[in-house]
Amino acid sequence: MSAGRRLAQAPAWWYGEAPVPRWARLLAPLYGALVALRRAAYRRGWRRVRHPGVPVLVVGNLVAGGSGKTPLVAAIAAHLRDAGWRPGIASRGHGRREPGIARWVTPEADPALVGDEPLLLARRTGMPVRVDRDRAAAAAALAAAGCDIVLCDDGLQHYRLARDLEIEVVDARRRYGNGRLLPAGPLREPLERAADCTLRVVNVGTEPLPAIPAGAGQEWPMELVLGDALPLAGGRALPLAAFAGRRVHAVAGIGDPERFFAALRALGILVVPHAFPDHHAYRREDFAFASALPVLMTEKDAVKCAPLAAADWYAVPVEARLPAGFWAALDAALPARG
Repeated sequence: MSAGRRLAQAPAWWYGEAPVPRWARLLAPLYGALVALRRAAYRRGWRRVRHPGVPVLVVGNLVAGGSGKTPLVAAIAAHLRDAGWRPGIASRGHGRREPGIARWVTPEADPALVGDEPLLLARRTGMPVRVDRDRAAAAAALAAAGCDIVLCDDGLQHYRLARDLEIEVVDARRRYGNGRLLPAGPLREPLERAADCTLRVVNVGTEPLPAIPAGAGQEWPMELVLGDALPLAGGRALPLAAFAGRRVHAVAGIGDPERFFAALRALGILVVPHAFPDHHAYRREDFAFASALPVLMTEKDAVKCAPLAAADWYAVPVEARLPAGFWAALDAALPARG
């Protein structure tokens, strides 16, 4: 296990059998009380809620860490565009420098200033992307720029931004862990909060989409389909099959690095794993590996690693695939276009 992998791990008691430390059990009720008080302040009008005047769709999760929100946001943005909407994407830009400065995200932006996920979304969708720790202000800026619907990447708990729809994203493998609130467990809010969301998407990773039984309700599976390996230094894309039977360094600084490593192994690739914390700011010394092998990394990591890249470093993009029923349910829940 690499040093990066140790840093990337959630506490052992969140998703494993380890006992919850006493200090974490004592702090969880205090955290829960603060969460409840904050939400009540917005619901009762003690704190101001802002709406940008166009529909707002928030994609988020109840657990700390990643669960597959960004590929889902990209897929929803493309669907809305194809349906005639003019979407814009709002994000906090987690981990960026100067977080107090709001910025427009262009494909040429510095990921250190705008964040890795917003930059990935700007490049993938070609749509307006705004980063601001005040997501309500970001939504207002997008509406003023001509967007007629705002997609918020994360922000389920950002109640200052009024929203018309909420989509919860759940990792199929880890779900809600031990079901406890932070820091005793991974939950940002109590499990009952999920009932307020319009739709729930369960990220099954690279597993094929399961059959959806009749009357399955509002929980929809999302498959992540790996694309061809894209060389960071430029050049011809390679099918991942070209790496089957070969050893590679696999790099992932995402919420669940093991999901990326497992997807590569399933294709017959011999993975030397290197996990880093989510939103890690890479340095050249992070790649001082003991052996000279090709490097495969997530597309999210690649937006930050291009200046460091050698000729045999590749990004592996993913595309979210969902059942037709999900898109029908989403269309039915959206407000009519003005």
